[in-house]
This record gives sequence, C-alpha cells and structure tokens, in this order.
Amino acid sequence: MKTTGYAYPWDLLDDPAFVHRIRALGLDEVAVALAYHSTRAATPWSTRHAAVLARRAALYRPVREGAWRGRTLRPSPPDWVAREDSAGDAVRALNAAGIPAAAWIVLTHNSALGLAEPDVAVRNCFGETYPWALCPAQPAVREYAATLTAEAVHELELSSVILEACGPLGAVHQHQHEKTEAVWAPSAARLLSVCCCTACASGWADTGLAPEKVRDRLRTEVRRLIATGELALTDDGLPPPLCEALLATRQWAADALRAEVLSAVPRGTRIVLHGALDPWTTGALPGLTPGAVADADVIVVSGWAPEDGAETAAAARAALPEHVAVGSYVSVVGAQPIPDIGSHVSALGAAGAKELHLYHLGLAGPGRWPDLRAAVSVAHALGQEERRRRNATAAATGGSRHAGAPSRPTGCHPAPDRHSGEISCPSRRQHRGL
Repeated sequence: MKTTGYAYPWDLLDDPAFVHRIRALGLDEVAVALAYHSTRAATPWSTRHAAVLARRAALYRPVREGAWRGRTLRPSPPDWVAREDSAGDAVRALNAAGIPAAAWIVLTHNSALGLAEPDVAVRNCFGETYPWALCPAQPAVREYAATLTAEAVHELELSSVILEACGPLGAVHQHQHEKTEAVWAPSAARLLSVCCCTACASGWADTGLAPEKVRDRLRTEVRRLIATGELALTDDGLPPPLCEALLATRQWAADALRAEVLSAVPRGTRIVLHGALDPWTTGALPGLTPGAVADADVIVVSGWAPEDGAETAAAARAALPEHVAVGSYVSVVGAQPIPDIGSHVSALGAAGAKELHLYHLGLAGPGRWPDLRAAVSVAHALGQEERRRRNATAAATGGSRHAGAPSRPTGCHPAPDRHSGEISCPSRRQHRGL
C-alpha cells in the first residue's frame, strides 16, 4: 500500500526534526495543507508553542493581487504564520529532502467567506444559512475554487493534488460549541443539508419544479421526521421523483465545480479525490457523482472507524472501475485510539484499499507516533506482498500482459480528457406537478 501522511505547513517549518522523523517512518508522500479551513491545531512536537490558532480559512501561499483582482470571493492571508509562503516553503523543504510532496486543498469549507457573502453559502429549507459551506451551484464559488487551486499549486513540484470538500457541505458540522449532535435523525440531517439557495432553486426550476413548493415540502418533512422522536431514521417520505431531481441538481453543481477546479491543475498531475459512495453525503468527503471516477486516479474513503472501515473500502473497490485506486483515510489522533491499528490496516488492504492516508503527522505527538509506525509498517508489508504476487504471476505467464488489458502508467488519467470542459453528470430530469 502506498502511504500518504497529512501535515500543516507549521508542522514542517517549526520543527527541525520533522523531515528526519518522516524519513524514519518511511512514508511514500507527505500532503501539505496549501489551503485549509479554520482550526486550532495542537503542536506536540514544537518547543515554542502548544497550539496554532488559525482563526479563519486561509491560503498558505502568497495571495497575489493579480490573480484575485475583480473576484467576488478571495482567500485570506494567514497572519498567524510568519512566512508569506509557508506552504510553498514546506513543499520545497520536502522536495529538497527527496520526499514527495502532495498538495492538500480544502475547497468549499470557508466560514469567513460564507459570513461575508451569505448569498453564496448553503441555505436550508428554513432559510437558514450555513456560513461554513460554500455552495458549488454558485458560479462565484466555482470561480473561487478554481483560482484557489491554481494559486495553491503555482510553481510547486508536487507528486499529487488532493482535493477535500470538492462538493457540498451540509447541516452537520463542527461549528463553534456545536450543539446539534444526536438531535436530528440521519434522514432529517440529510434533508436539512439540501441547499435551497437561488442557484440550486434555479436548477430545480430547470426540471419543472416550483422552488417554493420544494422548500415547503422539505420543511414539512423535516418537521414530521423530528416529531416522530425516532433518532435512527434513515428513510424519509419524499416522493422518489423529487429526490431524484434534488440529487441531480446537486450532482450537476458538484461536477461543474470539479471540472473548473481540475482545469486549473497542470496536465499529468495525479488527482486524489476525497469522497463517499453515498451520493447524499455532505462534508469533507462528499458524495461521489457518476462522473467523478473519470477525473480521479485515487478515491479516498473514510477508514476512521475500525468497525466499518474495511466494509467501506470493499464497497468502494466493488463500485469503482479498476483503474481508480481506493485509498482509506485513517486517523491516529481520534479521542479513542484504534485498539490495534496494524490489524485495521491489514483489513483495509484485504478489502481492496491500495493506499493508506494517515491523519495527522503534526497532531500525532510522541504518544501516538507508535501507531503511525505500526500503520506504515503493515501498509508497506502489504505492498511488498502484492509486488511479490505480481512478479510471480508475470514469471508464470512469461511476462506477457493479458490481451486487451493494456497497463496505464501511474499518474495518467483515463478518457475522457477532463480538460476538455465536458462534464459527465446526471441529466436534469423533468419532474412536474409538485
């Protein structure tokens, strides 16, 4: 299994021993946050401070006036770091050390912009805005995300581009002192995550739906679901044709966002997309659209929970085409450590995961570093075993490839060409009479 560890720029720049630890760990790649949401991040390896308070989402590259002039949305520079190009410096430090560096870019998660420009944020059926969630259906959001990506990767030597929140966010979010946990059933949270902004409503209208009737239907159903008192409900009572129309509008916007973002990435770049198989999922790993698989070399799904991580990886492997690798995202810094992380990684590999994405190299202090070592060790052992099997198969067949199954070099992308501007997405079906 290929191993990728995630880090913030200050993890590298504030810790002279970081590169040494990464070399000892044996990671294949380090993903550096080039554009990231607000956070308070512990710094257990630092001798200068205990945590970094990133008060708002920021671009950790120079915010060049020429690139952002005239844009409705533009990122904030991070005044909590000393360097103007902290992420670029971190990537270059990895390059100099011979460690492949990936770009880690968070796209639609930006509370500062959502508060400053509420018209471009996700709005629920009650008219409430989610400032942390920029709506992909809004042209200004897609323009922002594409420019953010172009500026994030500008003049850097990168092994991959990793896209987080490349789609919609919704009602469930770690907001300031969040008090919504275990209040809404999954079905209610799903409907509260349906964006009802003007751009999304315009998409519904294209299918023949009346936006105000849609909002009213959503409100009525949310109230009904809450009134049942059942917190485990996963199904709602909306008519299937309405659900199809709502999902088609969301997926059209997600595909349009991804197309504009990828048009800003240099050709030949390895693309890693965080996502979920459930098309209704919102958040950092949003639901995949039918067109997403043509745009990615790797789809990373959640492997944080040991009770269902392997099942998720197996489902992804079964659902995705063979040329798209499955990655599992695993945290070593959760409140409850994974009891046996080596066995967990082994199960992920057996389920079909070819990549292990580890969160987080900076947050994992001395107390969690043994878990990182164990995870990487098992992942590499799995990779060696797979190479041995491949070599044995090649030797048994005389080294010839099976007819009709040409190999695709690592880093290349399958047809169709994503730079062509064509978007593969669900059609906006006609649904009338709501």
